[in-house]
Amino acid sequence: MNERPPLVTVEWLRENRDDPSLVLLDASVWLDRAPEGQIRGEFRSGLDQYITSGHIPGARFADLFTEFSDAEAAHPFTLPRREQFEAAAGRLGITPESHVVIYDAIKGQWAARLWWVFRTLGHGRVSVLDGGLRRYRALGGTLETGIAPYPRTTYRNKGTPGPYASRADVLDLVARRTEGTLICLLQPDDFAGIISVRSRAGHIPGSVNLPFDTLIDEKDNTLLPAEELRSRFRAVTPLEGERVITYCGGGIASTLGALSLAVIGYGNTLEYDGSLADWLSDPELPLVTGR
Repeated sequence: MNERPPLVTVEWLRENRDDPSLVLLDASVWLDRAPEGQIRGEFRSGLDQYITSGHIPGARFADLFTEFSDAEAAHPFTLPRREQFEAAAGRLGITPESHVVIYDAIKGQWAARLWWVFRTLGHGRVSVLDGGLRRYRALGGTLETGIAPYPRTTYRNKGTPGPYASRADVLDLVARRTEGTLICLLQPDDFAGIISVRSRAGHIPGSVNLPFDTLIDEKDNTLLPAEELRSRFRAVTPLEGERVITYCGGGIASTLGALSLAVIGYGNTLEYDGSLADWLSDPELPLVTGR
C-alpha cells in the first residue's frame, strides 16, 4: 500500500505544502440541532461552510454523503463500492501516487472516517491532519473561500483492499467463537442506554466503552500522544495481539479509535462498518444496558 503515517502535523503541512503529490481534503460533516419533538438532528454536508466560511488554501472538498459513501446502501455513510470510490477520487484529482491529507472542522472523526475509507479500499498514502482546522487556525493559518479549479484524473488503484468487520465477525466475537475485544466509542450515557438516539438503547453484549473524545486533547483538538493513547486502550483491552473491533452508532466516531490504534502501531484491528445502525437492523440481535 506504500503507506504514509496516519497523522501529520500542521507544521509538517506548512513545510510540505508545495509537494506536487500532496492532495489536501476537507471532509467536514455537521450535525444540526434536533427539531422540536425529535431526538436526533440531521447530518449536513460541510460544503456550504467550506465555500463561505473558508478552508485551508488549496484544500478540496470531499463529500462523505454521496461521493465517499454508498448512497444505495441500507445505512448512511456505508463504505462505498470500489468503482464509486475510484470515480470520486478521480473527480478530486487524486492519483494512486497522491499523498492524501484529510482534515475536518470538528473533532477529527470525519477526517478519520475518510482516512479509513481510503485505507480500506487500498490507498495507503493517506494521513489525517492532527488537530484539523481548529489546530491550523490556532497556529495562525489563513483561510480561503469559494472553490478553486483543479484537474480531474482517472483513478485506478491497484492497492489491496483492507479488511473490515462484518456483522458475522461481531457475532462470532459476542458468542466467543473467536477471541478479541469489542470496543464501543460512544459516550458513556449512550453506551449505558441512559440516553439513545436510536430505536433501541444500549450496546452490543460484551463490549467495553472508550468514548472517542477521550482520545483527544481538548486544548488543541489533537490526538493524545502515543503513550497516552496506548494507556487509554490498555484500560479496556490488553493490547497483547488480540483482535480489536471498534464500533459506534454509525461507524464514524469509531474510526477515530481505528486511527488511534494505527498511531500506536497496533495492527490486529477491524472497524465494524455500519456499527449499531447495522446491528439494530436485525430486531433479534440483543443490546444490553448499564456501564
